[in-house]
Amino acid sequence: MTTPSTDALFRPFRLGPLDLPNRIVMAPMTRSKAPEGIPGPANAAYYRRRAEGDVGLILSEGTVIDRPSSRNDPGIPFFHGEAALAGWQGVIDAVHAADGRMGPQIWHTGSTFSGWEPPEPVESPSGLLAPDKPRGRVMTEEDIADTIDAFARAATDARRLGFDVVEIHGAHGYLIDEFFWAGTNLRTDGWGGATLPERSRFAVEVVRAVRAAAGPDLPVILRLSQWKQQDFTARLAATPQEMEAWLVPLVEAGADVLHCSQRRFWEPEFPEVDGPEGLNFAGWAKKLTGAATISVGSVGLTGEFIAAFGGESSKPASLEGLVRRLEREEFDLVAVGRALLADPAWVRKVREGATEELRDFSPAALAELA
Repeated sequence: MTTPSTDALFRPFRLGPLDLPNRIVMAPMTRSKAPEGIPGPANAAYYRRRAEGDVGLILSEGTVIDRPSSRNDPGIPFFHGEAALAGWQGVIDAVHAADGRMGPQIWHTGSTFSGWEPPEPVESPSGLLAPDKPRGRVMTEEDIADTIDAFARAATDARRLGFDVVEIHGAHGYLIDEFFWAGTNLRTDGWGGATLPERSRFAVEVVRAVRAAAGPDLPVILRLSQWKQQDFTARLAATPQEMEAWLVPLVEAGADVLHCSQRRFWEPEFPEVDGPEGLNFAGWAKKLTGAATISVGSVGLTGEFIAAFGGESSKPASLEGLVRRLEREEFDLVAVGRALLADPAWVRKVREGATEELRDFSPAALAELA
């Protein structure tokens, strides 16, 4: 593995009151290690180790809002209720004690299925898990209003607890993404429509409510993807024009940063427009909206992340292509998932050029909070 200059990864980044020492973000990774939905000392120590390892910004695993059946696994943490919020207070205090910066990712899993059935029926725009696959119930106008309010209350709590940012999960086929996707949003009222901008109304209202609750000083990040866990080949926006019509209203509603998820960060989003070495999703999002963007997708490892859930291990990979894109300011920040899960000191080792000390990723790492 070659060792290119990584200076671009270690330039400071500032967004309003958020001051980061480098461009590396810990990606949200579901751990399912919060008994009864409550994070405890083990969770706090897990995040603190990444802060001690000099991660610029830590994003928590997905943590769910106060809605019935908002999670699809019993070990996913809540971001509501006195006990869970007290647990998150312990987490952010531990991260700040290590001079780290962190935000919760707030989430609703919609109609997705992980093998566990929640106690109440799941909810989604049209009662669908995927195109032509019914699951759960159709959300009413009241459900939609209450869900938007629940996202806002989570942002209020994030600010009160002292988090540095808040991220909304709008990707990967979960609830917000189910509104975006024509295959799962068949509504004929004001929350659906034939066009992506029409189907984006729910997300726009969530962002607007979170922005108001967060106040002027808490940056709001929105995670987005074209692909879905229900269909890896799905695309919401087939052209730059469609992407602009989708993303600009979300930024105008109050998203400061777009966290653009790809399975492989190096793949161009529209190669028919700018060629095989063209901008990736985060690059196009920045170009079209002017917002700051985070790129993510199999950073620092040979294998792509979805294969990890099938038991595939990965080895450290060159960062040369990533750094080259960052140097030309294609995007602003880089999210790292499995490499940081396997090695809390990954950032420090990369900065010091100690590539021979970087660890392989094994799916066994998913089973523990190391």
